Amino acid sequence: MQTTSHLLMIRPIAFGFNQETAVNNSFQKDVKDWNANEKAQKEFDNFVTLLRAHHIEVLVVQDQPQPYTPDSIFPNNWISMHSDGQIVLYPMFAPNRRAERAKGVTDKLKTHFTIYSTVDLTGYEKENRFLEGTGSMVLDRVHQKAYACLSPRTDKKILYDFCEVLDYTPVLFHAFDKNNAPVYHTNVMMCIAEDYAIVAGDAITNIPERKGVFSTLKETGKEIVSISIDQMEQFAGNALQVRNSEGQRFLIMSDSAYHSLTAEQLKKLETFNPILHAPLTTIEQNGGGSARCMIAEIFLPPHHLSHQE
Repeated sequence: MQTTSHLLMIRPIAFGFNQETAVNNSFQKDVKDWNANEKAQKEFDNFVTLLRAHHIEVLVVQDQPQPYTPDSIFPNNWISMHSDGQIVLYPMFAPNRRAERAKGVTDKLKTHFTIYSTVDLTGYEKENRFLEGTGSMVLDRVHQKAYACLSPRTDKKILYDFCEVLDYTPVLFHAFDKNNAPVYHTNVMMCIAEDYAIVAGDAITNIPERKGVFSTLKETGKEIVSISIDQMEQFAGNALQVRNSEGQRFLIMSDSAYHSLTAEQLKKLETFNPILHAPLTTIEQNGGGSARCMIAEIFLPPHHLSHQE
């Protein structure tokens, strides 16, 4: 299944502008926001309240002060969870982000879900190679495709390792922002839902690569909703389709993403699902990530299901 009703989110305790990630994340803005953590907590809490009000199940884990992890609010970069009970741990570009993996989050997951095995790719950090989870890859879980724009955060060799172990087919390309810098994470320019895909196609400047991406999407039954590079930079691509406990689908994004879309784009997206959006300005400016980055999808078997096996 492409969507889940179980989401993992990490409530921040030391959120702020991260100098270590800013070197290749052009979406970050050093706005000298000294109240960033307090504002981010408020945005986070309001976002979780919105999701839960629509019967989307959110497992919230409170971050701890030590070690210092200013980007802990973005767990999808270091862990992905799969329906066969596997989790994958990923190598992270910024040293101060690697500590996010050691904060007991997987222990909290184990209290609710079954983890059968772990694929640990973190050893690549010693080689200065990185693959930052479902930030670096946008997964079509039904058709086993891993879409990835190559960047300092997204290494081809590790991507191939991931695809070999989890039986995915890689769809590789290069993407650039309006300043011709590589797009640091694929999930800021692409979202794959059950029946459609949001894509900033103009960011894929190599025409054969762009045609390849669009062809693969169409072959797997996705209707393409195109967004501009300007809309990408308002996080319109950083969206995620989820289900609630009744099976209703929703598309989740930030206010800035939502308000960047045209009436025609919104109408098209709303033929597939309602859109839930929340203000995430502090998180977006300081962290360079938005709604989708804040969510690690839980596809693991819940305990009550695993006990019936």
